[in-house]
Amino acid sequence: MTPTPGALGPDARDAALAAMTGQAGEHELDVLVVGGGITGTGVALDAVTRGLSVGLLEQRDLASGTSSRSSKLIHGGLRYLEMMDFGLVREALQERGLLLTRLAPHLVSPVPFLYPLTKPVLERAYVGAGLALYDGMAKAGKYDMGVPMHRHLTRRQVARMAPDFKAESITGAIRYYDCQVDDARMVVAVARTAAKHGAHVATRVKVTGFLREGERVVGVTARDLEHDQDLEIRARVVVNAAGVWTDEIQEMVGGRGALHVQASKGVHIVVPRDRIRSETGFIVRTETSVLFVIPWGRHWIIGTTDTPWDLDKAHPAASRRDLDYILEHVNEILREPLDHEDVVGVYAGLRPLLSGESEPTSKISREHTVVTPVPGLVMIAGGKYTTYRVMARDAIDAAAHSLRTTGHGAVRDSITDRVPLVGAESYETRANQRVLLARRSGLHVARIDHLLARYGGQIGRRPARRSPDGRGPRLGRRPHRRGGRPLPASRRGRAAVAAQAHRPGGRRGAGPGHRPGVTPEMPRACLTRLLRSGRSGSRLRT
Repeated sequence: MTPTPGALGPDARDAALAAMTGQAGEHELDVLVVGGGITGTGVALDAVTRGLSVGLLEQRDLASGTSSRSSKLIHGGLRYLEMMDFGLVREALQERGLLLTRLAPHLVSPVPFLYPLTKPVLERAYVGAGLALYDGMAKAGKYDMGVPMHRHLTRRQVARMAPDFKAESITGAIRYYDCQVDDARMVVAVARTAAKHGAHVATRVKVTGFLREGERVVGVTARDLEHDQDLEIRARVVVNAAGVWTDEIQEMVGGRGALHVQASKGVHIVVPRDRIRSETGFIVRTETSVLFVIPWGRHWIIGTTDTPWDLDKAHPAASRRDLDYILEHVNEILREPLDHEDVVGVYAGLRPLLSGESEPTSKISREHTVVTPVPGLVMIAGGKYTTYRVMARDAIDAAAHSLRTTGHGAVRDSITDRVPLVGAESYETRANQRVLLARRSGLHVARIDHLLARYGGQIGRRPARRSPDGRGPRLGRRPHRRGGRPLPASRRGRAAVAAQAHRPGGRRGAGPGHRPGVTPEMPRACLTRLLRSGRSGSRLRT
């Protein structure tokens, strides 16, 4: 049976591996991507939309590492502006506008922040000038800004918006806007979009080495962890987008190579929304960086730290010192201090930063670098979540140069700035129909809004069926159940399992990242399958 375009279930995985290993008639790929985070999936999407044959391998699950443990922000980066990294900020702000208004409006949404001021004149002038430049860069970009301009607030206005601030500790604030995103869901959307356009995506496949012909890399050896089989996958160019595992990949080709990636640990804590009374998020200055206090449904996400990590890269862990650091700084501005009992979840991730051997991680730029250490191998490292599309474009530009040496011919320019992600198509139409969809399905408008923010224009493809008594929607079985019994994990899709294991709460039921599992059939039937009649829908609230 031919898998549904864009599906990432077990059948699609088997078909992808058959294609990549030559069993389905495709002897050699143009591009093979190693790494299933936001960068790797972005590289796969960029390559396939240029007309190249593409495969992607991930040893665990999509977004199982750094890309699901971020601050969940799409932003220019105010602190990079202070570091005089104007090019990075301008580039990130342009990508923010593009994602918000064109590529993923269903996943990316504006979020307001307060920048509290403690000095009456000089600080307001300094921060105000910075935010004017920040907004000016966004407004002057190639794409729509998509968010309101910043606004100065008095102490009295701040007290109305954030009554839990210490009134005596601030003289006012400046409100500005950035954007937020469900980071893991975004990665899955990029991967599904790549698969929809013809990319072969396979998780649970570990790269164990490189195939070589002389000095040139011509593919990889890999291990199918699902079926315990060794594989050989040939490709004209291999792109390594393995993030913090970049050094390990470089060692497979005989040395550390041209890049040195330093893992920087970022820790976030999760607290209930009612512990801080504020209409907006806010930021707190620290000695070396800033802390974001980010609204996330019924919770706040607070972070992050920025410290070196040289232990197990697959399992970064938060220490009590990390939690104390976050709590100490956020309590400087709160009327009622938070303590460890208020923390309902903790998560830690690793950022792959390009660095010198002794440079503090908080000072390292988030610029990315693309290198070709040996013919047939492209490596990309550094960068930030917001600019994933630019990183992917640069990686495939480098791969195109390598492809020309194999006689492939010219490779077209990147078009991903014009390729909406799965769910973006018809999103505005569905958003305009939210009341109509609620009436037809029998669901509350708030639930329709929630589903729109998850599945975009894919919701409502099937009309909701009425229950036998005609008083409400007849909600079918959950898509991951059969005959009242849960399906095995391999049938549900591993993305759903990983989303529960690694969501920002650290333990089941604790955090705000609790999401329904990502399965291909859910968007089509989400209005009639996701909820059971009479339930409050706590699984759906973020």
